[in-house]
Amino acid sequence: MNWTKLYDMQQQLDAFIEKEKNIENQNLFDKKIVALFVEAGELANETRCFKFWSEKDPSDKDVILEEYVDGVHFLLSLGLEKGLRYEGFKREEPAGELTEQFKELYGSIHSFAVNADYQTYAQAWKVYLGIGRSLGFTEDEVMQAYVDKNEINILRQQQGY
Repeated sequence: MNWTKLYDMQQQLDAFIEKEKNIENQNLFDKKIVALFVEAGELANETRCFKFWSEKDPSDKDVILEEYVDGVHFLLSLGLEKGLRYEGFKREEPAGELTEQFKELYGSIHSFAVNADYQTYAQAWKVYLGIGRSLGFTEDEVMQAYVDKNEINILRQQQGY
């Protein structure tokens, strides 16, 4: 994963949004934490991994990937907010079934919210990357989807989203 490119792009997007919304000096950490919880829930919803009562198939891979990179945006942004950068070099192996991984993700996001240090931040990334691997996403797919969504996010802001 080209972490430098990801963090640089996210930093530019965050600065653009903060300037456009006139919130440049506000602490946005708690709002971004809640946003990450919501994005994780939206991702889980698209995978339908927990919907034992339903026979409907998961959403298409491209829909799930777009939801996945929304979480990438907020993980990057949270790191920037706290001056932390994750630069893991190995692909994270998933731990258990997808439902269990989402439970672990929620716990790791909460741990980071309570104690925002590198260890809790890295753990959130490791779990999130494991989910991506379980979903069958390659690093190239995630990078390209992130770049594509970043462009959409900038366009949305320019159009008064």
